[in-house]
Amino acid sequence: MLLDLDKLQGSEIPAAEGLPADVIVSPDTRRPNRVPPRQARTRKWPVLDAFGAPAVVLRAWRLQIFGLVEQPLTLDWEQFRSLPRVRVFSDFHCVTRWTRLGNLWEGVAAAEILRRARPLPQAHFVVAHGYDSGWTTNLPISYFHQPDVLLADTHDSQPISAAHGGPLRLVVPRLYAWKSAKWLRAIEFVSDDRPGFWEEGGYHNVGNPWLEQRFRGNQ
Repeated sequence: MLLDLDKLQGSEIPAAEGLPADVIVSPDTRRPNRVPPRQARTRKWPVLDAFGAPAVVLRAWRLQIFGLVEQPLTLDWEQFRSLPRVRVFSDFHCVTRWTRLGNLWEGVAAAEILRRARPLPQAHFVVAHGYDSGWTTNLPISYFHQPDVLLADTHDSQPISAAHGGPLRLVVPRLYAWKSAKWLRAIEFVSDDRPGFWEEGGYHNVGNPWLEQRFRGNQ
């Protein structure tokens, strides 16, 4: 595990109070205790991945939205960046038991993707595909519908580095961080749950940190 010292926080816990009115505040940041069970706060932002960062060239980068949708989409970087943008304040919980509180993300809301692609009624799950070879993760579409979910290219006012999943990563604040797919290249809407890389290896299909859904068989 590597540490990104440029992202070292101060000792004070970042809070939503004082943020601009247009920032979407993840509801978990309003909890009296923001650290889920058997997690510990870190002021750093550790770097964890399965295979290392893939080489992603922006001029060749594409984001595909496909599967059970009325309108499949393929966006290049310029087209993605031209979409309406949002900022989200949320906490970030890694299944390896660290939590980074108070992250400010910027990008395109999942709601914008849903509005444009229009998933069909039988689309009950989302599969996120990464640029790292063959990597996927799955989640119920109900989580993708949450207003604090976004496709983020900026973290704490800086472009997301390759080590942390740039140029684009999915951010799903209410699930463990492995569901926030790094190096995002596609979002697929499917009818049946389809376990991804870590899920096939024994991780939970949902991954709610407040229920400690770390591994298959937990709640």
